[in-house]
Amino acid sequence: MSTEATNKPVFRDLQADDAEPEITEISSLCFNCGEDGMTRLLLTKIPFYKEIILMSFECGHCGLKNNEVQSGDKIQEKGALIQVSVTSTKDLNRQVIKSDYATVNIPEIEFEIPPQSKRGEITTIEGILSKCIAGLEQDQPARRALDPDSAEKIDTFIQVLKDTKRCEKPFTIVIDDPSGNSYVENLNAPLVDPALTTTHYERNKEQNHLVGIYEEELKEIKEEEEEPKTQAEDDASHDTLADEVLHFGTNCPSCNAPCETNMKLTSIPYFKEVIIMATNCDACGHRTNEVKSGSGINEKGVKITLRITDLIDLSRDVLKSETCSLSIPELDFEVGAGTLGGKFTTLEGLLVAMKDQLSGQNPLMCGDSATSTLKEQMKHFNLKLDDIISGKSLGSRIILEDPAGNSYLQNVYAPEDDPEMEIVYYERTFEDNEELGLNDMKLENYSENE
Repeated sequence: MSTEATNKPVFRDLQADDAEPEITEISSLCFNCGEDGMTRLLLTKIPFYKEIILMSFECGHCGLKNNEVQSGDKIQEKGALIQVSVTSTKDLNRQVIKSDYATVNIPEIEFEIPPQSKRGEITTIEGILSKCIAGLEQDQPARRALDPDSAEKIDTFIQVLKDTKRCEKPFTIVIDDPSGNSYVENLNAPLVDPALTTTHYERNKEQNHLVGIYEEELKEIKEEEEEPKTQAEDDASHDTLADEVLHFGTNCPSCNAPCETNMKLTSIPYFKEVIIMATNCDACGHRTNEVKSGSGINEKGVKITLRITDLIDLSRDVLKSETCSLSIPELDFEVGAGTLGGKFTTLEGLLVAMKDQLSGQNPLMCGDSATSTLKEQMKHFNLKLDDIISGKSLGSRIILEDPAGNSYLQNVYAPEDDPEMEIVYYERTFEDNEELGLNDMKLENYSENE
């Protein structure tokens, strides 16, 4: 395979005048007659949504034909737990993107749709309930004849679903998606929606297996104890790592083509050591950078508040860790932890990245899926955000809150205090520790069996 072919995007936009759509043909078994048929695969994109795989099978011996669509979207680094409080018919009309791996649960009526029981779809909350009602009603005539008791119980539950669909009582719908590819429309976008909560979490082993991620099972090997390194050897090893840029192969997060990621350990003055990773894709031109803390989780969380009083404030260096949330009170705007990942950039660069992600990440906030009202709200918000980025709207506050304590905003008066910046260290709450996974850690006698 040539280098040119290797560097092409794996998923391409489908165009009617595309002379070579790059269809892959695979000889495969026909389950109808047992002879060999032909499966054709086409990897393409749906604008403002995601990548899909179109599959078509045809058997030349018996004439059997079949076609199928599967998601080609990548599995996100973390799963997503989405909770929506439904109190009105307006909430029922929220658009929902549900992946194949999502579990839908309504605790108030003890109702659950298990993962992979239905194909991924674009629908609404009302649409989810309507499909469930239609599915339960489908075989009721046969059940009434064969098993009247079960049919009666199902009729009772169908009525409960219909009452829920009419929103006679407030209820909560919970979507748990280990793949992280499900979304629910934010009715107040781009502002915070008080009825919508999205939490990102680390997948466990069973959830990784559900989405098709299998880590190699390592056998327990009893290793001989190595002689401890001297302090001089540790320092020499650390200096070598700090001076070296590491390279490793990966796939582009935008087009999935093979590319290279560079990684380097660096030190931020008056802060700590961090690991910076940068990826540049030659196929589609996509560039991204990410920052990881090199020193773990601090004892206390940190809240940094900066009042922008001059255009030069936008040039301050900022390190936003993946556990840090960002808010702008003057815009009544907040983005949760994990939304932008870890970034080491300037304040202006962070605001621009936030604006770009608002416009491009969630398919319900752009393109044909967005309502005219939402588009107008986004336009109005972007104008206000542009005023802050350009320095026209001075006096706005930028708040970074990181329960892990790994975020940093440059103090231009260092080592003196910055009159426009307030830094507060605080004790984490139980919820903060739960989010960071600290409540389940056993830090003492962890080798003992309980």
